[in-house]
Amino acid sequence: MTEFATDSILVLVEVSPSGAVLPSAAGLIGAAAAIGSPVALVVAAPGAGPAAAKAAGEFGATQVLVAERPDAATSLLVPTVDSLAAAAALVSPQAVLLSHSVQGRDVAARFAARTGSALAVDAVGISRDDEGPVVHHSVYGGSYLVDSAASSGAIVLTVRQGAIEARAAATKPTIETLEVPASGMRDVDIVDFEEVVVASSRPELRGAKTVVSGGRGLGSAEKFALVEELADVLGAAVGASRAAVDAGYVPQSHQVGQTGVTVAPQLYIALGISGAIQHRAGMQTAKTIVAINKDANAPIFEIADFGIVGDLFAVVPQLVSAIQSKRK
Repeated sequence: MTEFATDSILVLVEVSPSGAVLPSAAGLIGAAAAIGSPVALVVAAPGAGPAAAKAAGEFGATQVLVAERPDAATSLLVPTVDSLAAAAALVSPQAVLLSHSVQGRDVAARFAARTGSALAVDAVGISRDDEGPVVHHSVYGGSYLVDSAASSGAIVLTVRQGAIEARAAATKPTIETLEVPASGMRDVDIVDFEEVVVASSRPELRGAKTVVSGGRGLGSAEKFALVEELADVLGAAVGASRAAVDAGYVPQSHQVGQTGVTVAPQLYIALGISGAIQHRAGMQTAKTIVAINKDANAPIFEIADFGIVGDLFAVVPQLVSAIQSKRK
């Protein structure tokens, strides 16, 4: 039986229905490696485990536990929670990390309730002090940064996608098959599914390193193309304020904010966005914020690292031209 380090950090690696490891694993394993020894858990359908385990090693996991479950594709959550409980009992980790995705939030809550563990959600970072892991949060719309820790036992936390910059060096991990006793708990049965692949050259909004967002100041859906033009030259994802979505400029899937997607990119560019608290709640943890707005009193300038007071229809084309000329 493989031995596990006393500073082991257990990471649940999310796998798509087709068996591919999701990009969120890179940040989770990077965060784990920064404070301890990352041990990845892969829960997959039979036959999909080895490839997923290899991918986890490329993200920096030194040890990988593989639970190949026949019900992984037919049950929504219980196989993953059962596997996580078995892995935690084996590893005795100091912390359990999951993505703050829809599935990650559900699994984290169920696992914490089952094991009586402390639960911290939507973390933007994790570090260590003399007593163990410390979880960092951005709260009240990004107005405050607070820390949390477990008074006893391993803390279970979900990590905001894109919030972790750290990446671990690729390894050739030790891979072990995990035996998982079925709990017999009730679950949602998956009768059928169709994996939708969106054909786009742009990165996915959630987890993107660079985001260009537009607001009501664009004026119309046609003029919103200016946001897409800047995003394309930067290789960025496209976002929008709720006002732009409500006005019909772009679909709701692009909405950044309290009632939309929460992002934490390296660079966030806000075009024609006033910066209402609902929008700021979804992007304020970006490492660098650039705002372009003709209203010098727009709240977005209160949090921007760089601000341009001016007509975005004059400024953005010049910016696009300058970026393109640098790349020639």
